[in-house]
Amino acid sequence: MAVNSGDLAIGQSTRRPAGGGGVADYLALLKPRVMSLVLFTALVGLMLAPGHMHPLTAMLALVCIAVGAGASGAINMWYDADIDGRMLRTCDRPIPRGHVKPRAALIFGTGLSVASVLAMGTLVNILSAALLALTIAFYVFIYTIWLKRRTPQNIVIGGAAGAFPPMIGWAAASGDIPLAAVALFAIIFFWTPPHFWALALYRADDYRNVGVPMLPVVAGKAATRRQILIYSLILFPITLSPVALGACGLIYGGGAALLGLVFLACAVQVWRTGDDDDRPARRLFGYSIFYLFALFALMLGERLAAGQLMGAGA
Repeated sequence: MAVNSGDLAIGQSTRRPAGGGGVADYLALLKPRVMSLVLFTALVGLMLAPGHMHPLTAMLALVCIAVGAGASGAINMWYDADIDGRMLRTCDRPIPRGHVKPRAALIFGTGLSVASVLAMGTLVNILSAALLALTIAFYVFIYTIWLKRRTPQNIVIGGAAGAFPPMIGWAAASGDIPLAAVALFAIIFFWTPPHFWALALYRADDYRNVGVPMLPVVAGKAATRRQILIYSLILFPITLSPVALGACGLIYGGGAALLGLVFLACAVQVWRTGDDDDRPARRLFGYSIFYLFALFALMLGERLAAGQLMGAGA
């Protein structure tokens, strides 16, 4: 889709380039807010896995996962630099602002990707390294390069990349991938569409101006609101599956049910609202971030409490 000069004026950053990239610019390439959520969900997967893992090995595994996630984010920014500068949400990223050259970002991201996978394979185990490599490749090649600009299902399929970290953490700790680890993957996988489509509802013009076929742009906002509700209904029972599989207990189950009911209420409100009011979509997007963090915090808290009780009993 062609972009006219008015679109460029709206989306282009007005800040002057600041020269060579500093530490803060390269840290921004790693998408630290995304990295923090990736790191936390990986930690939960690692903690829920059975068996004992040396604290140093566990720390190294988490560092590798965080670096790998950040590296794929840097490559994503390199590839999307042409559209990032024309979107209000992304125009202040380091490459559009001229703080980091695209080639430097690509080298930076590629180097960290290779280093994180090699370190994971050498210091932790081959399975977790293979999963980390798959995650990076999926995000870069499947989502960023292939899906994002070609299909409104970009978020649905591409969301798998963000769902792998707890599975990687579990594999790092136990060396296998049981159904409980897959359940953690499924929670994030089915959470991703309503989370990102809520954002896309009130950022539809941003995506339309740069030709990215997000669902509201291609199918309309009414269809997007309906899909948000459908995925939210599917997500609710999936969040309870760790209890059925024995990975979590009733404390998590009760908390997940309450949090899920609030999520569903937000999704219903989005579904019932017309195109002229984006407040429900903004609320759902904001709550969805808290929701995912709270779910995994409940898992972690329950596991830590159980460990303390077992220690006291011994």
